[in-house]
Amino acid sequence: MYKFLIPFLFIGTMAYAQSPLRSQIDQKAAEVESQVIEWRRDFHKYPELGNQEFRTAKIIADHLRSLGMEVTEEVAVTGVVGVLKGGKPGPMVALRADMDALPVTERNDLPFKSVNTAVYNGQETGVMHACGHDSHVAILMGVAEVLAGMKDQLKGSVKFIFQPAEEGVYDVDIAGAELMVKEGVMEDVDAIFGLHIWSQIEAGKIGYRSGPFMAAVDNLEVTITGTQAHGAAPWSSVDPIVTSAQAIMGLQTILSRNVNITENPAVVTVGAIHGGIRHNIIPEKVEMIGTIRTFGDEQQALVHKRITEIITNIAESAGAKAEVNIGKLYPSTVNPPELTSQMMPSMEAAAGKGNVIAMPPVTGAEDFSFFQREKPGFFIFLGGMKKGGDPLTTPSHHTPDFFIDESGFILGVKALSYFTVDFMESVQ
Repeated sequence: MYKFLIPFLFIGTMAYAQSPLRSQIDQKAAEVESQVIEWRRDFHKYPELGNQEFRTAKIIADHLRSLGMEVTEEVAVTGVVGVLKGGKPGPMVALRADMDALPVTERNDLPFKSVNTAVYNGQETGVMHACGHDSHVAILMGVAEVLAGMKDQLKGSVKFIFQPAEEGVYDVDIAGAELMVKEGVMEDVDAIFGLHIWSQIEAGKIGYRSGPFMAAVDNLEVTITGTQAHGAAPWSSVDPIVTSAQAIMGLQTILSRNVNITENPAVVTVGAIHGGIRHNIIPEKVEMIGTIRTFGDEQQALVHKRITEIITNIAESAGAKAEVNIGKLYPSTVNPPELTSQMMPSMEAAAGKGNVIAMPPVTGAEDFSFFQREKPGFFIFLGGMKKGGDPLTTPSHHTPDFFIDESGFILGVKALSYFTVDFMESVQ
């Protein structure tokens, strides 16, 4: 274990953390840029769903081996891990990219438009890299090539983690980053860095946040059971539909009256409700499902507690019964303030000071958080919107029209490479 040198003075951090390898990284990143774009287009044309990234994984593994790395395949089902041993003693820095695509049928008219289809949850669907994981993989393959070209000068080693199933897998309980952690991928790591392409930030810019950055995500399942009756005689029933409507409205008071939204937001969304089968029958049962987004363990515990209390008590007041199940998925993605400050000079050197943007919390979720629970981890957003684009009209992630400007990829290569060598300089 290496001692972290994180000075209290920002200027001290900036002076200490700068690596003399930055100029070499700039040159090598420029040389590999066209190859990164070529890789990305190939992955985009042939996307694969979570835990099915067999073709993607083989291309990655072959590339890492060609660079002289020790490579382990089939980590957490289809994951690939490569270790680049530096020429000098130092920490183990991990870099992560997620590989999986989504069950989305692409509408973009591109020469490398997705050609793949699959069966997802029993339904035939198109498959698309509608969240930019194809760019993450290509960028990290580029970083691997850049750093392998200077491995004798590295003050430490680098672990390249290519992770499957970030979007989750509907038919297994544990996958992706959580399973990689369970299989020990973080045991010898001192710090980990990652990025996510972001379609609402201009290419050439970096978005970041110190502290809670992306939300924890949990699933909500509710069953409200009443008494069935004829729709013409509602007084004979305990109406679970009316009770459910009251419960849904009651949930909104959690955000307006219980959560301190001046610190961090929260979201409780009911995404589906089902009850009944006929227009003149009040059913016995109503089922609801939804999603919960919170920032930090304390806020998460509060919201979960209030959800259960509100639904249970509203049901009881109506004479009904409620069963509330909350399934925890990903914890909140939190950038440690000290590590964030330490990496600020690296971001500004890579992108230019005016191109580093402090962001508000993002209610989307990322399983990179599982890695951060094990070791210090820093996560950024990489701009992928065309320059001059409008973030309000640019197609968002997880949509058929999602589109990424490839001119920002070289910044991703530089940023992850800077993080690596600058972190190595800051430990002893």
